[in-house]
Amino acid sequence: MIKVLEIKNLSFAYGTSEILSGVSFQVDKGNYIALAGPNGAGKTTLIKTILGLIGKPHGAVKIFGNDFENFTDWKKIGYLPQRVNAFNPLFPATVKEVVGLGLLSKKSYPKKFTKKDEEKIKEMLSLMAISNLQDTPVAELSGGQQQRVFLARALASDPELLILDEPSTALDPQTRQHFFELVEKLNKEKGVTIILITHDTSQVGNYANKLLYLDRKVIFYGPFGEFCQSQNMEKYFGHFSQHLICHQHD
Repeated sequence: MIKVLEIKNLSFAYGTSEILSGVSFQVDKGNYIALAGPNGAGKTTLIKTILGLIGKPHGAVKIFGNDFENFTDWKKIGYLPQRVNAFNPLFPATVKEVVGLGLLSKKSYPKKFTKKDEEKIKEMLSLMAISNLQDTPVAELSGGQQQRVFLARALASDPELLILDEPSTALDPQTRQHFFELVEKLNKEKGVTIILITHDTSQVGNYANKLLYLDRKVIFYGPFGEFCQSQNMEKYFGHFSQHLICHQHD
């Protein structure tokens, strides 16, 4: 089995405040991981640390079999951060241009779009139901519309690992359902490995096959079936909360 991620004894601290403590787990190719936990548990910090977005990881991190220091093929990873409102509103990019940025990582110099690229951009725009907005500056869009744009950008490069941080928070119910059906299709039909950060533990088992529950350290990692049958997890969460996550409550 191909290892997409191998994390051993990963820790991270802001000053004297430890956010992650001895985190260890591995992700196999084709897994669909729900990364859950309470607010402040370190979920987003974990992902940013693995991707090197907040400094060098403290611990052993392997990505597609390569040590973090030696990994260079970042085009294999699609990442949608939690806060698309961090986008610079003064950056005069249209929807089509932003989606196209997702293809640039695959290109060597000079970075020019081909006819095939244009078709891929159109496909992503249609997929996220934003074709009518392609010439609109992203800064003029609503939060939900911007989220769809950045989702399309993350998917445009056909990543082997797709990391989504609370991707559905700004989406309307219909678009949210369509999005999760799309991600499930990418996982099952194309073998894309998914890590989805979510707070919606009562629904997450409907689409993910494994649960990684984090609270500064790994509380549980494994299939949902094991979580639901675990007496240790029942003691940790309480009977009702455990069954709420398992969707077995009345």
